[in-house]
Amino acid sequence: MPGLTVVTGPPGAGKSTVAERLVELSEPSALVAGDDFFAFLRRGAISPWLESAHAQNTAVTEAAAAATGRLARHCEVVYDGVVGPWFLDAFLASTGVSHLHYAVLLPPLAVCLDRVATRAAHGFTDRDAAEHMWHEFRRSDLDPRHVVEDHEAGPEGLAQALAQRRDAGTLAVGPGR
Repeated sequence: MPGLTVVTGPPGAGKSTVAERLVELSEPSALVAGDDFFAFLRRGAISPWLESAHAQNTAVTEAAAAATGRLARHCEVVYDGVVGPWFLDAFLASTGVSHLHYAVLLPPLAVCLDRVATRAAHGFTDRDAAEHMWHEFRRSDLDPRHVVEDHEAGPEGLAQALAQRRDAGTLAVGPGR
């Protein structure tokens, strides 16, 4: 059965760039952009980084996971989006798959903030929210095997390293993993 890899981290971590490279290493494959699911929200949407958005974020995360899980029955899927460890169990359960591979990109805060401030054609530019989310990931109870802090290799090198770790099973999350 094909698999599912979640590439996550705070804004500016390089998720989209690395996910784009990673999905190209498998065939057949699909890339799911988690931000697209938040874009479905219209009237009454709450900024996802606010505490009051928890119920909204849960619903969107579960919907994205369900769609992603359906695709993962057909092909190798890379999910690009913010799936903090606080949402990982709900995300996995909603996919309907037995396990997934989970990689948290966590470069230094200054790198993330610089990327958020200088990227073009991206709807998210809130420096304070990016810093808040970076700290949420940093202080969470992450298993170190899922954290990628070395960003010197660049997107291609990171994608290759993640593919190797995925294939070796060291990024796996699920019952008994």
